[in-house]
Amino acid sequence: MGKGGGCVPSKKRKPLVVSDDPPNADTDIPVPLPDTAILESGGFNSPPKLRIFIVFYSMYGHVEILARRIKLGVDSIDGVEGVLFRVPETMVPEVLEQMRVPQKADDVPVMSAVAELAEADGLLFGFPTRYGAMAAQMKAFFDSTGQLWREQKLAGVPAGFFVSTGTQGGGQETTVLWIKYTIWTAITQLAHHGMLYVPIGYTFGTGMFKMDSIRGGSPYGAGVFSGDGTREPSETELALAEHQGKYMASIVKRFGRPRTLQT
Repeated sequence: MGKGGGCVPSKKRKPLVVSDDPPNADTDIPVPLPDTAILESGGFNSPPKLRIFIVFYSMYGHVEILARRIKLGVDSIDGVEGVLFRVPETMVPEVLEQMRVPQKADDVPVMSAVAELAEADGLLFGFPTRYGAMAAQMKAFFDSTGQLWREQKLAGVPAGFFVSTGTQGGGQETTVLWIKYTIWTAITQLAHHGMLYVPIGYTFGTGMFKMDSIRGGSPYGAGVFSGDGTREPSETELALAEHQGKYMASIVKRFGRPRTLQT
Protein backbone atom coordinates (compact mmCIF):
# COMPACT_ATOMS: atom_id res chain seq x y z
CA MET A 1 0.00 0.00 0.00
CA GLY A 2 1.43 3.37 -0.98
CA LYS A 3 1.28 6.44 1.17
CA GLY A 4 -2.01 8.26 0.68
CA GLY A 5 -2.67 6.28 -2.42
CA GLY A 6 -5.30 3.96 -1.09
CA CYS A 7 -5.27 0.26 -1.82
CA VAL A 8 -3.00 -1.02 -4.57
CA PRO A 9 -3.69 -4.44 -6.09
CA SER A 10 -1.17 -7.02 -4.99
CA LYS A 11 1.13 -8.31 -7.71
CA LYS A 12 1.03 -11.78 -6.12
CA ARG A 13 -2.79 -11.99 -6.18
CA LYS A 14 -4.17 -14.08 -9.01
CA PRO A 15 -6.79 -12.41 -11.22
CA LEU A 16 -10.37 -13.47 -10.79
CA VAL A 17 -11.52 -15.86 -13.51
CA VAL A 18 -14.69 -17.74 -14.17
CA SER A 19 -14.21 -21.37 -13.11
CA ASP A 20 -15.28 -24.21 -15.33
CA ASP A 21 -15.49 -26.57 -12.36
CA PRO A 22 -18.95 -27.64 -11.22
CA PRO A 23 -20.12 -26.20 -7.90
CA ASN A 24 -19.04 -28.08 -4.79
CA ALA A 25 -21.99 -28.74 -2.55
CA ASP A 26 -19.72 -29.05 0.49
CA THR A 27 -17.81 -25.80 0.09
CA ASP A 28 -19.91 -23.53 -2.10
CA ILE A 29 -22.60 -22.41 0.37
CA PRO A 30 -25.10 -19.97 -1.16
CA VAL A 31 -26.13 -16.90 0.78
CA PRO A 32 -29.79 -17.39 1.73
CA LEU A 33 -32.21 -14.85 0.26
CA PRO A 34 -34.99 -13.28 2.34
CA ASP A 35 -38.29 -15.07 2.23
CA THR A 36 -40.28 -12.95 -0.20
CA ALA A 37 -43.53 -14.22 1.23
CA ILE A 38 -42.56 -12.90 4.67
CA LEU A 39 -41.41 -9.61 3.19
CA GLU A 40 -44.62 -9.20 1.24
CA SER A 41 -46.69 -9.86 4.34
CA GLY A 42 -44.65 -7.37 6.34
CA GLY A 43 -43.33 -10.03 8.70
CA PHE A 44 -39.91 -8.42 9.02
CA ASN A 45 -41.09 -4.84 9.20
CA SER A 46 -44.48 -4.76 10.87
CA PRO A 47 -44.51 -4.61 14.68
CA PRO A 48 -47.18 -6.65 16.47
CA LYS A 49 -50.52 -4.92 16.70
CA LEU A 50 -51.68 -3.35 19.91
CA ARG A 51 -54.68 -5.26 21.23
CA ILE A 52 -57.70 -3.85 23.00
CA PHE A 53 -59.80 -6.48 24.74
CA ILE A 54 -63.51 -5.68 24.63
CA VAL A 55 -64.86 -7.69 27.55
CA PHE A 56 -68.62 -7.64 28.06
CA TYR A 57 -71.70 -9.24 29.53
CA SER A 58 -74.88 -9.01 27.51
CA MET A 59 -78.10 -10.75 28.49
CA TYR A 60 -80.48 -9.66 25.74
CA GLY A 61 -77.95 -8.48 23.17
CA HIS A 62 -77.89 -4.70 23.56
CA VAL A 63 -74.40 -4.54 25.09
CA GLU A 64 -73.14 -7.02 22.51
CA ILE A 65 -74.33 -4.80 19.68
CA LEU A 66 -72.35 -1.92 21.20
CA ALA A 67 -69.31 -4.17 21.67
CA ARG A 68 -69.26 -5.21 18.02
CA ARG A 69 -69.57 -1.60 16.90
CA ILE A 70 -66.76 -0.59 19.27
CA LYS A 71 -64.56 -3.28 17.74
CA LEU A 72 -65.28 -1.80 14.32
CA GLY A 73 -63.94 1.52 15.57
CA VAL A 74 -60.86 -0.03 17.17
CA ASP A 75 -60.02 -2.00 14.03
CA SER A 76 -60.21 1.14 11.90
CA ILE A 77 -57.08 2.53 13.58
CA ASP A 78 -53.90 1.27 11.94
CA GLY A 79 -51.77 -0.92 14.19
CA VAL A 80 -54.56 -1.67 16.69
CA GLU A 81 -57.08 -4.51 16.81
CA GLY A 82 -60.07 -5.21 19.00
CA VAL A 83 -60.66 -8.63 20.51
CA LEU A 84 -64.13 -9.56 21.81
CA PHE A 85 -64.68 -11.64 24.95
CA ARG A 86 -67.72 -12.56 27.00
CA VAL A 87 -67.60 -12.95 30.75
CA PRO A 88 -68.95 -16.22 32.19
CA GLU A 89 -72.65 -16.54 32.89
CA THR A 90 -73.51 -17.07 36.56
CA MET A 91 -77.19 -17.93 36.19
CA VAL A 92 -78.33 -21.51 35.61
CA PRO A 93 -79.77 -22.40 32.17
CA GLU A 94 -83.23 -23.11 33.62
CA VAL A 95 -83.56 -19.55 34.94
CA LEU A 96 -82.21 -18.05 31.70
CA GLU A 97 -84.80 -20.05 29.78
CA GLN A 98 -87.61 -18.76 31.98
CA MET A 99 -86.34 -15.22 31.39
CA ARG A 100 -86.38 -15.89 27.65
CA VAL A 101 -82.72 -15.01 27.27
CA PRO A 102 -81.65 -15.68 23.68
CA GLN A 103 -78.78 -18.01 22.81
CA LYS A 104 -75.37 -16.35 22.43
CA ALA A 105 -73.45 -16.34 19.16
CA ASP A 106 -70.52 -18.75 19.29
CA ASP A 107 -68.07 -16.47 17.48
CA VAL A 108 -67.18 -14.65 20.72
CA PRO A 109 -65.22 -16.74 23.25
CA VAL A 110 -65.86 -16.70 26.98
CA MET A 111 -62.92 -15.41 29.00
CA SER A 112 -62.85 -18.19 31.54
CA ALA A 113 -59.31 -17.35 32.72
CA VAL A 114 -59.05 -13.76 33.93
CA ALA A 115 -55.25 -13.96 33.62
CA GLU A 116 -55.79 -13.29 29.92
CA LEU A 117 -56.53 -9.66 30.81
CA ALA A 118 -52.82 -9.12 31.40
CA GLU A 119 -52.17 -9.71 27.69
CA ALA A 120 -54.20 -6.65 26.64
CA ASP A 121 -52.76 -3.24 25.78
CA GLY A 122 -56.12 -1.64 26.53
CA LEU A 123 -59.43 -2.78 28.04
CA LEU A 124 -63.04 -1.82 27.44
CA PHE A 125 -65.67 -3.35 29.72
CA GLY A 126 -69.35 -3.41 28.80
CA PHE A 127 -72.34 -4.47 30.89
CA PRO A 128 -76.00 -3.74 31.64
CA THR A 129 -76.94 -1.99 34.84
CA ARG A 130 -78.91 -3.47 37.71
CA TYR A 131 -80.44 -0.93 40.10
CA GLY A 132 -77.75 1.63 39.29
CA ALA A 133 -74.86 -0.85 39.53
CA MET A 134 -73.14 -3.22 37.14
CA ALA A 135 -74.73 -6.60 36.48
CA ALA A 136 -73.75 -9.33 38.95
CA GLN A 137 -72.09 -11.37 36.19
CA MET A 138 -69.60 -8.59 35.52
CA LYS A 139 -69.08 -7.95 39.22
CA ALA A 140 -68.34 -11.65 39.74
CA PHE A 141 -65.83 -11.44 36.91
CA PHE A 142 -64.05 -8.51 38.54
CA ASP A 143 -64.15 -10.30 41.89
CA SER A 144 -62.18 -13.17 40.36
CA THR A 145 -59.22 -10.93 39.42
CA GLY A 146 -57.61 -11.07 42.88
CA GLN A 147 -54.38 -12.64 41.68
CA LEU A 148 -53.97 -9.95 39.02
CA TRP A 149 -54.56 -7.34 41.72
CA ARG A 150 -51.98 -8.87 44.08
CA GLU A 151 -49.36 -8.83 41.33
CA GLN A 152 -50.60 -5.50 39.89
CA LYS A 153 -50.55 -7.01 36.42
CA LEU A 154 -53.06 -4.48 35.11
CA ALA A 155 -51.43 -1.35 36.55
CA GLY A 156 -51.02 1.33 33.91
CA VAL A 157 -53.36 -0.32 31.38
CA PRO A 158 -55.84 2.15 29.78
CA ALA A 159 -59.45 1.08 30.36
CA GLY A 160 -62.96 2.34 29.78
CA PHE A 161 -66.64 1.36 29.95
CA PHE A 162 -69.84 1.15 27.92
CA VAL A 163 -73.24 0.28 29.37
CA SER A 164 -76.89 -0.45 28.75
CA THR A 165 -79.82 0.65 30.90
CA GLY A 166 -83.54 0.11 30.68
CA THR A 167 -84.54 3.75 31.23
CA GLN A 168 -83.03 7.21 31.22
CA GLY A 169 -82.82 7.04 35.01
CA GLY A 170 -81.26 3.60 35.02
CA GLY A 171 -77.83 4.67 36.11
CA GLN A 172 -75.63 5.02 33.03
CA GLU A 173 -73.48 7.56 34.82
CA THR A 174 -73.81 6.34 38.39
CA THR A 175 -72.73 2.87 37.32
CA VAL A 176 -69.43 4.25 36.10
CA LEU A 177 -68.95 6.93 38.78
CA TRP A 178 -69.28 6.50 42.51
CA ILE A 179 -72.35 8.69 42.89
CA LYS A 180 -75.46 8.50 45.12
CA TYR A 181 -74.21 5.68 47.31
CA THR A 182 -73.65 3.23 44.43
CA ILE A 183 -70.87 1.18 45.99
CA TRP A 184 -70.49 -1.42 43.26
CA THR A 185 -69.17 0.90 40.67
CA ALA A 186 -66.85 0.25 37.80
CA ILE A 187 -64.39 3.02 38.50
CA THR A 188 -63.39 1.45 41.80
CA GLN A 189 -62.37 -1.72 39.98
CA LEU A 190 -59.93 0.26 37.85
CA ALA A 191 -58.60 2.24 40.78
CA HIS A 192 -57.65 -0.81 42.84
CA HIS A 193 -55.95 -2.43 39.87
CA GLY A 194 -54.08 0.77 39.03
CA MET A 195 -55.61 0.95 35.57
CA LEU A 196 -55.97 4.27 33.77
CA TYR A 197 -59.58 5.32 33.25
CA VAL A 198 -60.11 6.76 29.76
CA PRO A 199 -63.46 8.54 29.32
CA ILE A 200 -64.43 9.84 25.90
CA GLY A 201 -65.29 13.30 27.17
CA TYR A 202 -66.99 15.39 24.50
CA THR A 203 -64.71 14.22 21.69
CA PHE A 204 -67.77 12.93 19.78
CA GLY A 205 -68.50 16.55 18.89
CA THR A 206 -71.99 17.81 18.12
CA GLY A 207 -73.44 14.33 18.50
CA MET A 208 -73.02 14.71 22.27
CA PHE A 209 -75.40 17.68 22.33
CA LYS A 210 -78.30 16.39 20.22
CA MET A 211 -81.65 16.60 22.01
CA ASP A 212 -83.95 15.62 19.15
CA SER A 213 -84.15 11.96 20.13
CA ILE A 214 -83.50 9.57 23.00
CA ARG A 215 -79.80 8.76 23.14
CA GLY A 216 -77.74 6.68 25.51
CA GLY A 217 -74.10 7.34 26.21
CA SER A 218 -72.28 10.13 28.00
CA PRO A 219 -68.79 11.62 28.41
CA TYR A 220 -67.99 8.53 30.47
CA GLY A 221 -68.61 6.04 27.69
CA ALA A 222 -71.02 4.72 25.06
CA GLY A 223 -74.45 3.56 26.14
CA VAL A 224 -77.86 2.44 24.96
CA PHE A 225 -81.37 2.62 26.39
CA SER A 226 -82.98 -0.79 26.00
CA GLY A 227 -86.45 0.09 27.30
CA ASP A 228 -88.43 -3.10 27.85
CA GLY A 229 -85.82 -4.99 25.86
CA THR A 230 -87.36 -4.45 22.44
CA ARG A 231 -85.71 -1.12 21.65
CA GLU A 232 -82.69 -1.44 19.35
CA PRO A 233 -79.71 0.92 19.60
CA SER A 234 -80.16 4.02 17.48
CA GLU A 235 -77.65 4.96 14.83
CA THR A 236 -76.45 7.83 17.03
CA GLU A 237 -75.79 5.42 19.90
CA LEU A 238 -73.94 3.07 17.56
CA ALA A 239 -71.91 5.92 16.10
CA LEU A 240 -70.90 6.96 19.61
CA ALA A 241 -69.83 3.38 20.34
CA GLU A 242 -67.73 3.26 17.19
CA HIS A 243 -66.20 6.59 18.15
CA GLN A 244 -65.29 5.22 21.57
CA GLY A 245 -63.46 2.36 19.87
CA LYS A 246 -61.53 4.77 17.67
CA TYR A 247 -60.77 7.08 20.55
CA MET A 248 -59.52 4.34 22.85
CA ALA A 249 -57.42 2.88 20.04
CA SER A 250 -55.81 6.27 19.41
CA ILE A 251 -55.01 6.68 23.11
CA VAL A 252 -53.52 3.19 23.38
CA LYS A 253 -51.55 3.77 20.20
CA ARG A 254 -50.21 7.10 21.46
CA PHE A 255 -49.01 5.87 24.83
CA GLY A 256 -48.95 2.11 24.58
CA ARG A 257 -46.29 -0.41 23.75
CA PRO A 258 -47.31 -3.97 22.85
CA ARG A 259 -47.28 -5.96 26.07
CA THR A 260 -45.92 -8.86 24.04
CA LEU A 261 -42.68 -6.86 23.69
CA GLN A 262 -42.45 -5.90 27.35
CA THR A 263 -40.15 -7.87 29.61
